[in-house]
Amino acid sequence: MSQRVIHVMMKEQTFQLDELTIGFLERCQDYGFQNPSEVVRTALAKLQLALSEDNLPESATLYAEIYQGDRELQEITNAGLEEWPME
Repeated sequence: MSQRVIHVMMKEQTFQLDELTIGFLERCQDYGFQNPSEVVRTALAKLQLALSEDNLPESATLYAEIYQGDRELQEITNAGLEEWPME
């Protein structure tokens, strides 16, 4: 089995945090994190995912509006549904 190694270039960034947050980061190993940077990266990744999921309802509404106004798209969709599922 071959292993694939991915190298990610890390950049350093400075933030101002309150004492409560700094205390939490200092106890990061109590929560299973290797270091404070891992905590921050994990938190930001989860925030990014949550924000992108917040846009899904807006996208669905937009697609629904487009679908409602496009008779040809509705016909193509209905034709596909009549043939589905194919055995």
